[in-house]
Amino acid sequence: MTDNKESTDKGFIALIERGGRFIPDPVIIFIFFLFFAIAISWALGGLQFSTFAPDGGEVTHEIRNMLAAENLRWLFDNALLDNWLGFGGGVLGVILIVMLGVGVAENSGLFAAVLKKVGRSIPTQWLPLVLVFLGIMSSIATDAGYLVLIPLAGLLYAGLGKNPLIGMAAAFAGVSAGFSANLIPATPIDVIIGVNAQVFAESQGIPFVNAAGDPLTPATMNYYFILVSTFVLGTAGALVTLKVVQPRLEKKSYEIPEELQISDFDVSREESRGLRAAGLGLVLSLLAIWALAAGPLAPYETPEGQTINPFLNNIILMITFVFLSVGVFFGVAAGNFRSMMDVVKAMVKQMDTMGYILVLTFFCYNFLGVLSYSGLGSYITYLGATGLSSMGLQEFPILLIIGFVLTTALINIFVGGLTAKWMLLGPIFIPMLYMVNPQMTPDLVAAAFRVADSATNIITPMMTYAGIILAFMRKYKPELSFGDMIAMMMPYSLTFLGVWILLLIGFFTLGIPLGF
Repeated sequence: MTDNKESTDKGFIALIERGGRFIPDPVIIFIFFLFFAIAISWALGGLQFSTFAPDGGEVTHEIRNMLAAENLRWLFDNALLDNWLGFGGGVLGVILIVMLGVGVAENSGLFAAVLKKVGRSIPTQWLPLVLVFLGIMSSIATDAGYLVLIPLAGLLYAGLGKNPLIGMAAAFAGVSAGFSANLIPATPIDVIIGVNAQVFAESQGIPFVNAAGDPLTPATMNYYFILVSTFVLGTAGALVTLKVVQPRLEKKSYEIPEELQISDFDVSREESRGLRAAGLGLVLSLLAIWALAAGPLAPYETPEGQTINPFLNNIILMITFVFLSVGVFFGVAAGNFRSMMDVVKAMVKQMDTMGYILVLTFFCYNFLGVLSYSGLGSYITYLGATGLSSMGLQEFPILLIIGFVLTTALINIFVGGLTAKWMLLGPIFIPMLYMVNPQMTPDLVAAAFRVADSATNIITPMMTYAGIILAFMRKYKPELSFGDMIAMMMPYSLTFLGVWILLLIGFFTLGIPLGF
């Protein structure tokens, strides 16, 4: 435990923090939400509402009463395999597999040795910028930012003798609140949003062109905007860390887990030998991954003409393999692993810390399953869309942009999942906003959606990894509540939302193309 004393903070963020302490543990929240959603579905069961379909028609939704016999059977039949273990394409399995590799690398002593080396080479004032930037870029590796970068950021700050939550907050802001920005064009996010935007527009007679009348390319129609956003958000996140978050967290107490044992910041002879071996392990593992990517995991086309990329589909396994390899090479060379059983014990030790996450995800994923199956998630989105459309902002395109961003950001607090929200909001807002004002082109609406869908990820328990990040942070501060985490991340969320809206309005006002 550090010698820092808890301070009596003042101001808006401190008010949120104090109020947040009354928020129950996420497990309790999702137990309540699960039963509350079932009760609301009973109260609203049979209620019908309509939204636009991608083909220009209407889709009629009906809220299912989850207490009806057939729906209650669905809940029990799907509670384990589909709603928990299979949620999000098996995201729980992804989490557990990554933690196996991370566990070997951590318990071998590799992380502590690397942090000692890194801590001597990167000036402390540049760390927040580096972490936010890496977090933003991590979206190309799907879940790796949440499962790898954020824990590593905590370890890095712990190694420097600073509150690990500072680094974790900066990394979390980049990974989650900066999710839609990137330097690389045509990421999976770009494809999902762009291709569907084209379908939503063309199926309802809306020209798929930008403000200048030029045809849009779905996967790159927002590229210039997200390119600039990467640098803007990286800078904004670093400033928030240095000026707001770090000064507050430096006053807070924290614990260093015993297994880190970072008491001496000098790299020992054994650690130096281990790092050289880990470098060899890294090279060999990357060569093996390259051979897989160029061979059996290379892209191919199905008979239907669809391009499949097995390598990208298995990127998490590749990352796990790298951590496992370098961890084993380091541990053996440094003398920390003397047999295969030591490696197994390192993996088991890491799994011992995952019990809370298993309990959390069971209730969280079952609640989200009920939200989707019952139609309550669609109804929340429908209410938000209806509210925005009734504001009468036809003559004020900038207010339309702001209204759409704020509405979607609010919806995002209650309904997670980029694709699901876009499939519901896109068919409504792409034609509606264009018909209200032709300046609201599909690429502009898509960019606004990306801003809103990212900025509030870090302040909602609905985000898939919210409870998992809280569990990571509790490693250094066991009593940390979800309200504390919201208070910690609120400055990033508000700053990213405000700065990103201004950037989008700047592109719109100056007539700068959002992409190509």
